[in-house]
Amino acid sequence: MDGKEYLKRLTPSLFWDIDLSQDSMDICPQQIIQRVLEYGSLDDWRLVRNYYGLHRIVELCKQMRTLDPVCLSYICLLSGTSKEEYRCYRIAQFNPTPWNS
Repeated sequence: MDGKEYLKRLTPSLFWDIDLSQDSMDICPQQIIQRVLEYGSLDDWRLVRNYYGLHRIVELCKQMRTLDPVCLSYICLLSGTSKEEYRCYRIAQFNPTPWNS
């Protein structure tokens, strides 16, 4: 199955702003992974993991500027990595909110 077929099998409401007939999974992998992690179903996650593989997902997540804390914990648990390796965690530590001080 190619990238367009995988994209068509994902939940359409996740990608309301993308023309699914024009794109494939290789156009913007970080955006696809982030939306599936934060808003997708378990079936969506399985499709993304089968297409990209856990190693590539982890490498792309390490470069993301933002990622939900629950999703970050999930990726760390699956991959055996620490939160400190992820850019989104380091940026959040530099910009603490006043009510968490």
